[in-house]
Amino acid sequence: MTEHKEIFVFGSNREGRHGGGAAKYAVEHHGAVYGQPHGLQGASYAIVTKELRRDKAPVTLDEIELNVGRFIRFAEGHPSWVFKVTAIGTGLAGFTHEEIAPLFKRSPNNCHLPAEWREILEAIWEREEEEKKGSIQ
Repeated sequence: MTEHKEIFVFGSNREGRHGGGAAKYAVEHHGAVYGQPHGLQGASYAIVTKELRRDKAPVTLDEIELNVGRFIRFAEGHPSWVFKVTAIGTGLAGFTHEEIAPLFKRSPNNCHLPAEWREILEAIWEREEEEKKGSIQ
């Protein structure tokens, strides 16, 4: 029998202080662990998107892309699980949907992405299909 599990995916800060937004919700409802900044925790998965400390460099899109890549590999390794991805990085971290959504363009089908990202991703996928068709001809 295949194990089915729902995982709440949220944005975290580098210290794992889950005090606001989706991170706080993850602690209260999905077993996220205060002090754990990334990875699986309870029925949640944290992706670092923000730095709280003023004396440290802010989280970059490249860093988020690396963390999203790790998450995608994790999701691919757990095909019977459903990952409910929140619009990470677009709230308290201050990134736009247009910056973050493309990082998830290769996510597997078991990742349920935010509605705000669908139009952005569909445009990317459509453009990639057109480029493939153009290179075949």
